[in-house]
Amino acid sequence: MSSVSLTAKAIRSSFIAAAATSVALSGFVYAEESAAGSNAEESVERIQVTGSRIKRADMETSSPVSVIDASAIMASGATSIDDVLQKMTASGGAMTNAAVNNGSGGNARVNLRGLGSNRTLVLVNGRRMIASGTGAASSVDLNTIPVSMIQRVEVLKDGASAVYGTDAIAGVVNVILKRDFEGFEMNVQTGMSGHGDADETSVDFTVGNTFDKGNVVINAQFTKRGDASQADRDFSECPIAETSGGSELYCGGSSYSEGGHIWGDKNHGIVGSGEDGAYEIGDSGYYGHYIAGDDGKAKFAYFDPNKTEADLSGRGGEYHDFTNEDKYNYSKDSYLSTPMERLNLSFSGTYELSDSIMFFSEAMYSKRWSEQQMAPQPIWNSTAWAYDSSWMNKELVGHVQEGEKLNYGRRVVESGTRDFSQVVDTVRVVVGLEGEFENGWTWDASYNKGKNDSVDTLANLHNLGSINDAVLAQEFDPFTQSSWEGESIAPYIYTEINAGGSELDIMAATLSGEIMELPAGVLGFAAGYEFRKESAYYTPDSLTSQGLANDPRVEATAGSFDVNEAYAELAIPLLSDLPLAQQVDLSAAIRYFDYSTFGSDNTWKLGLTWRMTDDLMVRGGMSTAFRAPTVSELYGGKSPSFDQIVHPATDQTQAEVTVGGNPNLTPEEADITTLGLVYSPSFVEGLSFTVDYYDIEISNTITKVSSNYIANQCLDAGGNKINTGTALCQSSNIEIDGTGRISFDNGLQNVGQTNTSGYDINVAYVFEGLGLDWRAGLDTSLLNEYEEFDQDGNKVDYRGYITGGVGAYAKLKTNFNLTATGRDWSATYEARYIDGMDSFACKDDPSKCYAPSVDTVMYHDLSATYDVTETVRLSGGVNNLFDEQPPYYTGNNDSNTDPYTYDVLGRYFFVRASVKF
Repeated sequence: MSSVSLTAKAIRSSFIAAAATSVALSGFVYAEESAAGSNAEESVERIQVTGSRIKRADMETSSPVSVIDASAIMASGATSIDDVLQKMTASGGAMTNAAVNNGSGGNARVNLRGLGSNRTLVLVNGRRMIASGTGAASSVDLNTIPVSMIQRVEVLKDGASAVYGTDAIAGVVNVILKRDFEGFEMNVQTGMSGHGDADETSVDFTVGNTFDKGNVVINAQFTKRGDASQADRDFSECPIAETSGGSELYCGGSSYSEGGHIWGDKNHGIVGSGEDGAYEIGDSGYYGHYIAGDDGKAKFAYFDPNKTEADLSGRGGEYHDFTNEDKYNYSKDSYLSTPMERLNLSFSGTYELSDSIMFFSEAMYSKRWSEQQMAPQPIWNSTAWAYDSSWMNKELVGHVQEGEKLNYGRRVVESGTRDFSQVVDTVRVVVGLEGEFENGWTWDASYNKGKNDSVDTLANLHNLGSINDAVLAQEFDPFTQSSWEGESIAPYIYTEINAGGSELDIMAATLSGEIMELPAGVLGFAAGYEFRKESAYYTPDSLTSQGLANDPRVEATAGSFDVNEAYAELAIPLLSDLPLAQQVDLSAAIRYFDYSTFGSDNTWKLGLTWRMTDDLMVRGGMSTAFRAPTVSELYGGKSPSFDQIVHPATDQTQAEVTVGGNPNLTPEEADITTLGLVYSPSFVEGLSFTVDYYDIEISNTITKVSSNYIANQCLDAGGNKINTGTALCQSSNIEIDGTGRISFDNGLQNVGQTNTSGYDINVAYVFEGLGLDWRAGLDTSLLNEYEEFDQDGNKVDYRGYITGGVGAYAKLKTNFNLTATGRDWSATYEARYIDGMDSFACKDDPSKCYAPSVDTVMYHDLSATYDVTETVRLSGGVNNLFDEQPPYYTGNNDSNTDPYTYDVLGRYFFVRASVKF
């Protein structure tokens, strides 16, 4: 076996390609070496690649792994690792970030393959990171990981449940922190958008010292980010709406408008003569009566089409017929990018207890203060109020009838914007021992403790339960404007205070080594045991939990589970030094687990690496994977979510969706196949190609169905229920009220299955020219398939679609990177390409939409560094150089676009000064 294998060369080249195409980097070097140097190759070979626990010198594995180096992260201007990971072509779907104002809770998540952040396992130094963020968190908030402490990030784009356990279906993100750093390093960075907002400043320092028996590394980072408003961008300054049929656009907004919106009762005076008060043919009232429709069923008809129930606006203080001009522009009060302050403290240390035993420890603490801002609260009466002119506003006389039941909605601008804030504390401590036996086998034992606590508040809410009681007691006239002002409304305003948290305990032990020498090489193994306990809770505000606020009641979450796991892994050399089989290795892994919540099972993985020649290698793998339901998925209380929809029965663009956990959930199971080709032509030094195919089939998928899909499957254009015999519509309990608001249940279920497949293509080229060192990388992901199946077996195809809530699934995404390096400087150009997509909301009839698709989008970034002295480096860059604006599409998510997918800030500048000695 050659000392420098093809796999090592391929891994090195793919490392460069992956990092180069994921971020705009400057002078990217995996181990600070030239590509052709033998020291570099040996350094790469010593790295333990994520996806295997077997410690091998050549690190030949069957799974595709991308590596992002610390210098690449710093050169991109990123102050949080999510800024980098979310730009990878393998990332997709919905990922919360600073641009997500509505519903993010200040959290930052990564989502590989678009399968959801809960199917992407995040590790720190090869061990689980605690689920963190706001509430009963079920995935890792990347804000908790300090960028300045990162040595590298390894991204395994393959299932790894047999190696790491639950959650590793879409892949694994393993963040490797600095452990043997020596010296002092300090970075000061500041940045600002071209619009003069979203300013961000970060200061960090790292101190490390190595002594006879071990080493210590200490790091601190403080980051402060300013806000940007939707009102300050042309594309988001107002919520864009479409006329009927999608022929024109206009500046729309919410029907819950300033000054109040009154909907009259078309059934005023009608007493239903049918069973349970149902309206029957012949039932008559003030505005109309029920006649036989074409289907023979009762259908409402007005006596006089010019004399219908009221649809009034109180905007401006005087009631008048409601028009689109009366809708409330909620964009002007909403953040485009959210403010945050974050403190990260980290410690790493080792100490030799003897020649063969070492004590190690890791500690991380993060504290986050984050905010979001949305328009003043929209309120509505859940039970219609009967008009009584003896004490209610007499301006309504002539518009409504005495005793008529009126639905009412209002944007309570008098009380101010809804102000969200979070304070999140996360602690992670790992202590352990690692050692080596006389036969060369290595072992380690560790205890991993994590704790996350959060308090989130929401100011300027209104107690509609008390307001409704006051209306019924004739103490509060909702139709008089002054009732919503000053001392009259003050007793009903409150601040919601919620608390949440999670806790993680892991005790683990591993053993690895070489069993024997086989004809084709050494038989390696690893085995281990883990005990893990996870718990989480969420305690909503007392008013909210009682349902006394305007929104539906929010239930508490609390629960825990524990699991015992044992695993084993083998690296088996099969053939060597044969024609077209220089080295063929088989890897095998199996994991047994026993959960307190659902019992025991196992998962396995087989992988093959076949090095045919010095230039060519084939790799592949087959595995099963699983994901156990989390505490919040099992025990999460019901709560409201306001999801974007497009439906012909209403002009309201949000549906009230009740979401929540399900204690009857069972684990997801997955079958995963990968097949790859690595080619490094010997006749072109520094050039490498990799092509990897993946196929992931998840059964028993834990998810909620697309809200837009449910609304269109279960309600027709007239607002009548349809498909009532299907499991989907029966479980939804869908309704539409007198204001046009659609509401339904969409809690978590084990729904059908999810299938996705595609190709990852990497090209890396390292060369010299014009007296400079050059690095070029092209990283492309092709989505071949992404489909889900609902409860009734109906296929929902997301490939090539952009949605209003679950992100985007582009068929093609490409990152290109080119870096030139001189003696004391470097410069990088990066281009990111996102293929055009169709709007999922317009899937059934694109002709009814103004913008049924989005064009391709390309971003261009530039960055550069200059070494002033051996200890001082200056760097800076411009992201989104040409100020590309995000596209509008019908059925968008927020800000008239998709902030999960597109850059909403526009051109962004950053500069940084670094001192290292």
